[in-house]
Amino acid sequence: MKKITALALIAITLVACKKETKTVTRVDPKTGKTETVTVEISDEEASKPKAIADSSGIFKQKFILEKGTTYPLVSYQREIQSLTTPDGKTMSGTNETTDEMSVTVNDFKDNIYDLTLNMTGKRMSSTSNGKTLTIDTKQPAPKEENLKMEYLVSKGLAGNKLNVKMDASGNIKSVTGFDVVYANLKKAIAGTVKDKKQQDGFIESFKAGFNEEMMKEQLGKNLKLFPIKGAKIGEKWTTSEDIDPSGKLKQNLTFTLTKIENGKAEISVTGTIPSKSDKQSQNGMTHSMSMGGSQSGKIIIDENTGWLLNQNLSIKTNQKETVSDGKQTQSMTKNSTTSIIINPSYK
Repeated sequence: MKKITALALIAITLVACKKETKTVTRVDPKTGKTETVTVEISDEEASKPKAIADSSGIFKQKFILEKGTTYPLVSYQREIQSLTTPDGKTMSGTNETTDEMSVTVNDFKDNIYDLTLNMTGKRMSSTSNGKTLTIDTKQPAPKEENLKMEYLVSKGLAGNKLNVKMDASGNIKSVTGFDVVYANLKKAIAGTVKDKKQQDGFIESFKAGFNEEMMKEQLGKNLKLFPIKGAKIGEKWTTSEDIDPSGKLKQNLTFTLTKIENGKAEISVTGTIPSKSDKQSQNGMTHSMSMGGSQSGKIIIDENTGWLLNQNLSIKTNQKETVSDGKQTQSMTKNSTTSIIINPSYK
């Protein structure tokens, strides 16, 4: 009996000494690379409130970020297209884009985070017919003349910073610093675009797609991922957004909180791109077009900080065009699969 008791005491001691661990995705301040590591949770941290908090079975998301820490927000997109021509031939191509960004926490006061959005680099590549064209801000300018302007724009953006104010619930209050970005971009293109009016016209056009409203919307989508009322495990919620200027065609997404374990919250995503068809006749010719698609994937959030660890979504679309004169019909189909990944280095 004494031996059994002794063994039981040793077992209890070992259990008590075992430290809880968590997986952390962060930007290494020395190398600038994103890394995923497993670290021990201190007793002090274990007693702290969690960002994904449970109240009577309902989980809500907030942010508990550490001052001085830089969190990754790298975006990667790959689109694979397959085109079948009327004569039955098939062509394919792949486009890839990586936007390297990170967010540094400067301060937290009165429920507001003072953040710096770091735009560190951009890479784009296009592969078709066995040939690959690449633009990389960390490499010299491409030799192809038709790529040099796009390279200058990407190079002009890399290294810029924006200031972001966000509350603890993930609501983006403001994004500022665009005037400096526009000025740097104008300098970057000045060597190629000599005419001042053309420079100003280019910057004005650029502003239409890169401004505070756009960045607030994009950051909000990437960071605030739970519904305001919270969600139970297994609960679903939906969102809808326009995918054409008329507002008649909408993309509907369904989110499900699938589990919260090992320091992570996981959300599954499914959705549809409603079928759309159009038919027009003119001068004895009829042109028909139809398209539709689906979306699926999952989102992983750090339970302790509320930060997005990884998002991996797949969007598939199918399009068919037909031209007929009543006697002969020619058809062309285009299928595409697009992967949208946030923080692709997460494991």
